[in-house]
Amino acid sequence: MAIEVVAQARKGQGRGASRRLRHSGKVPGILYGGKKPAVSIELDHNPLYHQLRNEKFHASVLTLALDGAKEQVLLRAVNMHPFKLEVQHVDFQRVSADEKIHIKVPLHFVNAEKSPAIKEQGGLITHVLSEIDVRCLPADLPEFIEVDLSALAIGKSIHIRELTMPKGVELSLGGNENPTVASAQIPKAAIAEEEEAAAAAAAAGVGVEGVLAPAAEAVPAAADVPTVKQKAPEAAAPAAEEKGGKGGKGEKADKGDRGDRGDKK
Repeated sequence: MAIEVVAQARKGQGRGASRRLRHSGKVPGILYGGKKPAVSIELDHNPLYHQLRNEKFHASVLTLALDGAKEQVLLRAVNMHPFKLEVQHVDFQRVSADEKIHIKVPLHFVNAEKSPAIKEQGGLITHVLSEIDVRCLPADLPEFIEVDLSALAIGKSIHIRELTMPKGVELSLGGNENPTVASAQIPKAAIAEEEEAAAAAAAAGVGVEGVLAPAAEAVPAAADVPTVKQKAPEAAAPAAEEKGGKGGKGEKADKGDRGDRGDKK
């Protein structure tokens, strides 16, 4: 179903006239192309503003109703206010059914969740382009071009010449031009986290897989090596008995001396 735009011929010219139009809730514009002369037009702001929010409005053949007559047109340019939600100017171009048109068509990305990059590898898919230039007859103009991401893996990209064009639509490219449409890679934040974890693991002596790295083998002291001939605890016992025996003899001698001294008295 064609989208219809309602406009009226504009009589006033110049910046002052355009400013007055905007203050009254109108948008100045121009209609050109085809075999007819250019015509200055004006449109109601609010209906036009809401139509501009529709993606189809930017990549469809529109029906322009101008003072009772209807023509097939394309939206060619829109000027917005620098900081207000206000349309400043709009351009439309006439089209002929038998002449190819050159226009930008939006891209729709599908099946990202099925791709190996997302499903298996925890990657991130970047949409490099959001629209592409095509050439076709007005009747063949698609609303959008679909980009299938289901086979995209980490480190791989989809280029514009790999896209499947609808019947009657051709890419508007020059020479060997083949820009990237989408690519998949590991998020930079994840790479940074892995590098930090690896650095921390190396500082703690832990391997990449979380296992303690083998330390340099220490050489044990000779005394720490058990042998069959080593019997240190048993060797200490005779020494203790020897000391005890000497102490006993000395004790008996003292008693004997005391007894002799008592008898003498």
